[in-house]
Amino acid sequence: MKKAIRIIGVPIDLGQNQRGVDMGPSAIRYAGLSTRLKSLGYQLHDAGNLYVPVRDSLVEESDDFLGAVQQVCQAAYEAAAQAVKDGEIPLFLGGDHSLAIGTIGGVSSREPVGVIWVDAHGDANSPETSPSGNIHGMPVATLLGKGFPELVNIGRTGAKLQGKDLVLIGIRDLDSGERDWLKQSGVKIYTMRDVDERGMGAVTREALDHLKGHSRLHISLDMDGLDPDSAPGVGTQSPGGLSCREAQLLMEIIADTGKLASAEIVEINPILDHENRTAKIAVELAASLFGKSIL
Repeated sequence: MKKAIRIIGVPIDLGQNQRGVDMGPSAIRYAGLSTRLKSLGYQLHDAGNLYVPVRDSLVEESDDFLGAVQQVCQAAYEAAAQAVKDGEIPLFLGGDHSLAIGTIGGVSSREPVGVIWVDAHGDANSPETSPSGNIHGMPVATLLGKGFPELVNIGRTGAKLQGKDLVLIGIRDLDSGERDWLKQSGVKIYTMRDVDERGMGAVTREALDHLKGHSRLHISLDMDGLDPDSAPGVGTQSPGGLSCREAQLLMEIIADTGKLASAEIVEINPILDHENRTAKIAVELAASLFGKSIL
């Protein structure tokens, strides 16, 4: 019998400056996520949304934003850990990518997890290297133990992952500071050049082989990993990304492993979208990840 899926919305828009990403969970639900996953034979438990302070109630020039992100990520950590304890697969709907600091911390609280991170960006800045200071550009570094102590120590003290636990796919836009840091981090990285030259099938299988020591996988899907021609409703577009079919193949091959333990879909901004196209694509990718097959 298939495990139940627990859907948890995290409408956080505090990790970056572009307004609208807080509506991402509603957009994905509206695009038919529950119906699609139920059609695959899953039981669904939609746990609603975690509480996120309203951005306009915070003072941007103070530590309010950092404290609020800490609060939300702590709640995400606890929700992730509880879902795993209850034997369900947590599927988090974002919101910006800062939420992964909590989700991945939570799903790894009992045993290690291998993470496949699909993104245009490295998300590996620290407060010292970030050109913008936006926390949604820091979760990879934070999870590896570098960054604001308030975020590094969420849930439990210190790093939640080691470099060998993490694979980045679809990368094409790095800041100079994070590029230098990633080179010595131990993280496995597949850029869009790798995908172009070798094909998504080869890249995915190699990534999974790299993580073969893990019995559980977490998928962190930033929708800006796709090309903006396919997925325009994101705040930080980067041309030259994954096609819909490449992204689906990635999800299908991951599904074949039977190791999927948790996932998140982040950075959908309905304000910038066209007729909810990006959320609809996200639903189809989620279906592939949870076992939808062509035949």
